[in-house]
Amino acid sequence: MADFFTALNEKHITFINNQKIYFVATAADEGTVNLSPKGMDTFTVIDNNTVAYLDLTGSGNETAAHLHQNPRMTIMMCSFDKQPLIFRMYGEGSVINQYHDEWQNWKTHFKDYPGTRQIIILKINKIQTSCGYAVPTAENLSERNTLVKWAEKKGDDGVRQYWKDKNKTSMDGLPTRILED
Repeated sequence: MADFFTALNEKHITFINNQKIYFVATAADEGTVNLSPKGMDTFTVIDNNTVAYLDLTGSGNETAAHLHQNPRMTIMMCSFDKQPLIFRMYGEGSVINQYHDEWQNWKTHFKDYPGTRQIIILKINKIQTSCGYAVPTAENLSERNTLVKWAEKKGDDGVRQYWKDKNKTSMDGLPTRILED
């Protein structure tokens, strides 16, 4: 039931643009495998083999820590409406934080959100679609504004302090490089 592709096509891009939630999986050479749900209007298609998302401040920073050690990454989206589909993009991920030379160029692809932490880029080498027949339907998926309100209340200095306190290392002790070039 699965089909494989080496690049995004127009049908894929339309599907991606209609999704409200996506999941990001990474793993370092050893330790905990991480799987994170993401949402809001933070995902974009750069070209047929590159996608990226704006990574907002969260309780951990596992993805960045893993990608600095091991660039393998999978992003999955699945349909929750009448037409079932599971859509996976496999490839090599990289991290652009606010201290990186390319930050200003990459930032132009996204809306401005308080608490923006970094940009995660996936260079796609394989795409898999599968049926999704067992994925339940769900209506009225809508954005939460809790994270935006939290970041606005903390302010830029408070968010940076949070990064120092909570986002500098992964749960396995790997550096995230959040405050480095």
